[in-house]
Amino acid sequence: MPTVIDNTAIIEIADILRLMGEPSRLKILIACLTQPMTVTTLSEQLGLSMPLISHHLRLLRALRLLRAERQGKQVLYTLEDEHIRCILTDMLEHFTADCSLSQPDNIVKLNERSLHE
Repeated sequence: MPTVIDNTAIIEIADILRLMGEPSRLKILIACLTQPMTVTTLSEQLGLSMPLISHHLRLLRALRLLRAERQGKQVLYTLEDEHIRCILTDMLEHFTADCSLSQPDNIVKLNERSLHE
């Protein structure tokens, strides 16, 4: 039997999926899948400017997809919780034949491949 979800929840889910669907934000989420990342590391790895990365991080944090943890002078960004990790993992496994969490190098390959597209 299908679950009935109210219209407010449907709109919220659609907003989250729309936010995740922007290529740069999806790359950021994927990069944070295996380890916490700094703005500098994300910028270097994804080839995006630090102000643009910061803008995307603010949006991802606002919808509780990422969280920030201060370690000394650095701020590390990581996935908010296991639910987000599962959504991303399922998406990657469904849409890419060569990507799984058991092989973290494949996530790096996916990031590198997407930089050249």
